[in-house]
Amino acid sequence: MDAIKRKIIHVDMDAFYASIEERKDPSLKTKPLIVAKDPRRTGGRGVVATANYHARRFGVHSAMSSQKALELCPQAVFRFSGFDLYRAVSKQIHDIFREYTDVIESVALDEAYLDITHNKLKIFDSIQVARMIQSEIWDQTHLTCSVGVSYNKFLAKEASDYAKPVGLTIIDQRDAIEFLKKLPIERFRGVGKKTAPKMQALQISNGADLLQWSQMDLIKHFGKFGYVLYERARGIDPRPVEYLRERKSIGKERTFGPAIDNQTAIDSQLQRIAEMVAQTMDEKKKHGKTLVLKIRYKDFSTFTKRVTSDNFLTNNAADYFAMASDLLAQMPDISVGVRLLGITITNLADLTYENIILDLFH
Repeated sequence: MDAIKRKIIHVDMDAFYASIEERKDPSLKTKPLIVAKDPRRTGGRGVVATANYHARRFGVHSAMSSQKALELCPQAVFRFSGFDLYRAVSKQIHDIFREYTDVIESVALDEAYLDITHNKLKIFDSIQVARMIQSEIWDQTHLTCSVGVSYNKFLAKEASDYAKPVGLTIIDQRDAIEFLKKLPIERFRGVGKKTAPKMQALQISNGADLLQWSQMDLIKHFGKFGYVLYERARGIDPRPVEYLRERKSIGKERTFGPAIDNQTAIDSQLQRIAEMVAQTMDEKKKHGKTLVLKIRYKDFSTFTKRVTSDNFLTNNAADYFAMASDLLAQMPDISVGVRLLGITITNLADLTYENIILDLFH
């Protein structure tokens, strides 16, 4: 199907877990609420699932340690009803989606792409479908969502982010370039904490600046991501809504020319790769139980080693680096020269699936 003719909706529930807790206890709507186990009761352990908009004003955000969240917002209320409840509500919402289409790519419990090009109700107007979905979610769950409507996934996601909460934003083909010209470069998907400063150093501060760059120059500075940036600046995203594929692994690797042959350089590169993997795991809202280290030497011989944990690994660059370093110590001598390093996390599950550790001795 011609990507330009697609009708894509991106639905993003507004502070999903927090909204469910506020639905249970309406008094929480006026208080800073953090969805996590209270670190004062867990010895500081735990990770924030989300926070309501009152708590976000203090800098609290998802994937932050609950201890750090408490330090930022000491007056916050902590609530965590458990993922059985959150999954049940998510299923209810996805059942609504299926009234309109089966082409649904679930990004997380609270977020999904829908291809409504050939929807079940045979409604041509994608804006009407978006309004109906938004309204039905409210009627059935009393939860709000923000919806983006466009002709590809990238723009639909940008649209849903544009007017949160309870937003409905449409970006059609005629308006896409003008919309993207004004978009700050940090808002482009994939431009994270590492890439943004590099963009600013190159005087790329928004989509209009990005549009001035040639494809080859972007690839020169950003590798494969440069090709993606070139297309995104022009409102191009050919990716289909992937409703049949489940992600099996997340990994990053770097190729070196010339080969590197000293421990300091290896450690520096390995640390950078670990940071990239941790960022992507957070973005995809996944965690895994297995870390795989890949190394290719100057003579093109390639080795992999892996370590598997009984519990899900923490999405933490320092932990990934430490585990990869342990595996590297078991590899052949790096002094012959290394052409490639890579870290991959497998045995993935959504972050909503927790480790359950039973304390049998207390």
